[in-house]
Parts: sequence; C-alpha cells; structure tokens
Amino acid sequence: MTTVWHWVKASAGRILGKPKVRKRLFWILAIFFILQIYFVRELLAAEVLFGLGFAVLALLTGVSYVVGLIGERGLDWAEGAARVIAHLARLTYAFAIEISKKPFRHPHSESAQ
Repeated sequence: MTTVWHWVKASAGRILGKPKVRKRLFWILAIFFILQIYFVRELLAAEVLFGLGFAVLALLTGVSYVVGLIGERGLDWAEGAARVIAHLARLTYAFAIEISKKPFRHPHSESAQ
C-alpha cells in the first residue's frame, strides 16, 4: 500500500523527468520570483514616497506652529509698545493744546496793537 506522499513523489519524478517540463517550470518559477521582487520594490518605493509626504506635512505643520508662536509673541510685544506710544501721544497732544492756548506774540508788542 502506497501513501499519498509516495504517489506525489513518483508523479513528480515522472513529470519532472522530462526536460521540456523542467525548463517551463524553471521559467514559471523565475517569472514568479521576479514579479515578487518587483512587487516588493514597488511597495518599498511607495513607502518611501508616503514617508516623504508625511515628512513634508510635518514640516509644514511645524513651520505654521512656529509662525503662530512668533505672531503671539509679537502681539505681546506690540501691546507693550502700543501702551508706551499711546502714553507719549497723550503727552504730546496735551503739550500741543497747551502751546496752542498761548499767544504767539506778547500782548504789548508792536504788531499786536
């Protein structure tokens, strides 16, 4: 009584004993492995491209965060500077009003009479 394994072995020996079949089987296996290698290379290339895309997105996100942070700091600094400028503007305005109330000529000058 033969087992299945012995039957497969004997059948494979008869089939693979022919040179034409061996050559075709070799080419089929070679094409299969070449396609598998090509598929792996395509997957690696796609992974690299997606990695670069995510790196660009991370860079843009980081740059926008830094720009926003600089904008917030700039507004804080501008608020302090605006307070100083507003105070100086009020003082200047008060000084200008005080000067405008004074006459340009003395009351007893020759041209005032």
